[in-house]
Amino acid sequence: MTRLEQLVKELPPELHRAAEDFLESLLAKRSRKRKEALKLDWRGGLRDLRDRYTSVELQHKAQEWWGD
Repeated sequence: MTRLEQLVKELPPELHRAAEDFLESLLAKRSRKRKEALKLDWRGGLRDLRDRYTSVELQHKAQEWWGD
């Protein structure tokens, strides 16, 4: 018997449906697919700043510009 099976058996009957709903939601979340491909049109947007900042400094600057 697996650990999951053991835990389910220990649940009171009124919680079996809640556990089943939770497991179904995990499976649904896993199987969701993106509706469109991820766009990378922003790539290279900070190229003009690479001589002034390191990559880590650029990450910090970007966070400042986004307003945390």
